[in-house]
Amino acid sequence: MEKYLVKPESKLSLRKHNCSDTGIFLGNKAKCRKATAALRDELVGLQDVLYAQHKYKVLVVLQAMDTGGKDGAVKGVFEGLNPLGVHAISFKAPTPVELEHDYLWRIHSQVPASGEMVIFNRSHYEDVLVVRVKNLVPAEVSDKRFGHIRDFERMLSDNGTVIFKFFLHIDADEQKKRLQARLEDKDKHWKFNIGDLADRKLWDDFQAAYEEAIERTSTVEAPWYVVPSNKKWYRDYVIAKVMVDRLKALKMTYPENKDDLSKVVIQ
Repeated sequence: MEKYLVKPESKLSLRKHNCSDTGIFLGNKAKCRKATAALRDELVGLQDVLYAQHKYKVLVVLQAMDTGGKDGAVKGVFEGLNPLGVHAISFKAPTPVELEHDYLWRIHSQVPASGEMVIFNRSHYEDVLVVRVKNLVPAEVSDKRFGHIRDFERMLSDNGTVIFKFFLHIDADEQKKRLQARLEDKDKHWKFNIGDLADRKLWDDFQAAYEEAIERTSTVEAPWYVVPSNKKWYRDYVIAKVMVDRLKALKMTYPENKDDLSKVVIQ
């Protein structure tokens, strides 16, 4: 998965990333889904040890253009994990109360505790994406936020949080197809937001904003991955593979019971 990793201080051109890439599977959906199912089983086991050991915390950040597949990734990758230790948080437009605080206030209150895995469906990155594209705050204000975010994530990492950041990369044609599917299926009308059409007209601006945000915040502690997401089944594989590999590298173990259980007799 190294080719999807954005190395710290490297330049990023999203145009050079193939949104339809299927890697080693060469378009073989069935083979990819089988591999993803195996990875999901591994992830279930790793999350169980994470929860029991109560040492590390795991934060997963999912960002994408509209229809990019954030909801689908949550379902496709994290199905079967213990709900006691996994939480998905969807960040909407800030409430009046949230706007009275600094922009990271509502984010910090939702980060994982020891043993937990938390998935952010959208995140603090909206405050260096949407706000910049739509000029919601002065440029000098939003520009400082890149430093804030790096410091914030470094602090989380220093306190035992393992951070995964995934940009689910689709192209404009794929977005059009997905928006059209929502429009044509009445059961999907609830997903259709007229505002998405206005944002679609700003496609190039959003792509440039993502490039800048990813370049300036991909760090050793909290690296970004640009995940090819035109093929939903491959998107899920990449996310699962990256997470399983990194969590296995932690060599987590179940905690030992300090009691002498050899003499315990259950009547």
